[in-house]
Amino acid sequence: MSEPAPEPSLQDLADAVVDMGRLVARQAASLDQLVDDSRAAAARARAGADVPLLVDLLALHRDASTCAATARSRREREAFGAMAGGIERLIEGRGGRLVAPTEGTPFDAVSMEAVEVVATDVAARDRTVASLLEPGLLLAEVGRSVRPARVAVHRYASD
Repeated sequence: MSEPAPEPSLQDLADAVVDMGRLVARQAASLDQLVDDSRAAAARARAGADVPLLVDLLALHRDASTCAATARSRREREAFGAMAGGIERLIEGRGGRLVAPTEGTPFDAVSMEAVEVVATDVAARDRTVASLLEPGLLLAEVGRSVRPARVAVHRYASD
């Protein structure tokens, strides 16, 4: 007959519990990493998949803004302005961001395109935005410019 196995000591049980805790912690870390990787992949896929939609929304925003700026009545201006605001919220909700630099903002070649040059005799205005001609579009999560904002830029001309 075989002898029964000896009873494990309290220390053996404590070591087994510690080992099991380490195993569970490693598995939890692995699962967390998989979840993080899948979220990052989904965000990248979303950013790539939404680019054509964002470009179309930007075009609609430009059209609505142009209509608001050229409307003959206050009522039409307000309606087209509200439409442009709604489209801007759609753009932001889909992972985009409008680039609409204001006058005096330093020119940024990554997110802006200089389509006009405005002479200035003030050195501090050199290479700053004189006016926004058309807003641009950035992918918010990756910071990539899809359409640069078209701007007029000040250029210092000394006498």
